[in-house]
Amino acid sequence: MQRYFVAAEQFDGSSVRLIGEDAFHAVRVMRMKPEEKFIASDGQSRVVLAAVREADSSEVVADIVEELPMDSESNWSVTIAQSLPKGDKMELVIQKGTEIGAYSFAPFQSERMIVQYDGKKEAKRLERWSKIAKEAAEQSHRCRVPVIEPVRNWRELKEAIPTFDLALFCYEREGDAAAGKGIRDAVLNWKKQAGDKAAEPKMLLIVGPEGGFTEREADEAEAAGAVIVGLGRRILRTETAGIVGLTCLMYEAGEMGGA
Repeated sequence: MQRYFVAAEQFDGSSVRLIGEDAFHAVRVMRMKPEEKFIASDGQSRVVLAAVREADSSEVVADIVEELPMDSESNWSVTIAQSLPKGDKMELVIQKGTEIGAYSFAPFQSERMIVQYDGKKEAKRLERWSKIAKEAAEQSHRCRVPVIEPVRNWRELKEAIPTFDLALFCYEREGDAAAGKGIRDAVLNWKKQAGDKAAEPKMLLIVGPEGGFTEREADEAEAAGAVIVGLGRRILRTETAGIVGLTCLMYEAGEMGGA
């Protein structure tokens, strides 16, 4: 069943409205007619089943049939901090990370970053990334759309590390492809000390650019409280590393049959 994320003000008592691109998609693409049903969410606290009452390409008005549980979100809030990759790789990270269950994305600049960051283009890029996250959340039946944070520099990201219950720094030291403990070991060690925090943790997964992290960045991240982790014996592309790391965390959270 088609799912749409709408602003809270589009809920009105016993009805909900689709406007703009969502209304156009519902009418022109999905060919929705009166009495057809769809799912609508405000992305925060409400998910409903709604039946179309009136529809045209500029607005769809639907009656709320049933309140639905917000049961498709993980108890583990994982933010993927991705050093800006070149081309459209960030779009892939956001799309697939949203499908897997990322809570938010924190793009940042690092020393060996290949792409030339242009702050003037940031607003347009954030708008594009947010749209990709919304579409991926709808496709994967998420109850909320991940937040795409503004681009940070390395110092700002480093200062944010202590605000998380667990921060994992994905790093393959030169000449040692298995550097650092694995994600599972890091999570198990953290759980032993976390106590009640282990139920609904706030986690940060830090991924480097195509050129990898410098040893200085790894040392600074570790000094700030991050745990250095490896992702196996193979060298992963930057757009693959975050997806793999997030999948490991979702498994450990019990999302995919893990403990």
